[in-house]
Amino acid sequence: MLPNNNPADGSERRRHPRIFKKLPLKLKINSFDLATETLNISSSGVYCQVDKYIEPMTKVSIVLILPLKLKNNTAVTKKVTCKGVVVRTEKNSAGDKFNIAIFFSDVPEADAENINRYIETHLQPNPIHNSGGIRRYSLGAN
Repeated sequence: MLPNNNPADGSERRRHPRIFKKLPLKLKINSFDLATETLNISSSGVYCQVDKYIEPMTKVSIVLILPLKLKNNTAVTKKVTCKGVVVRTEKNSAGDKFNIAIFFSDVPEADAENINRYIETHLQPNPIHNSGGIRRYSLGAN
């Protein structure tokens, strides 16, 4: 039996939190390019849908567009360029496309910081309040 992995009920077991946001994504795989969007993103990778079957363990080049807010509330767009590896490929429920999970294998430090900043601005804490009014946060398995 597979472990429960439902972020909605606090049983998320992933090492890095993910957020469900659609972001423009371009993948370069061998001799072809695919334009798509993320279904979710974490600091360790992305999940997206593509029209072609991509074999797991395929290396890909990734271009991701991140909308960020600076400390002064100015909105900027950052282009993230990195390398990844397809770690899972599944047919979608309609059977006409493929959902793929890509692990970030090589991310420049500045781009990793931008990904983390984007994710942190969209994360919601999972507070647990006790009767003494002390706020605690549930911790997932690391």
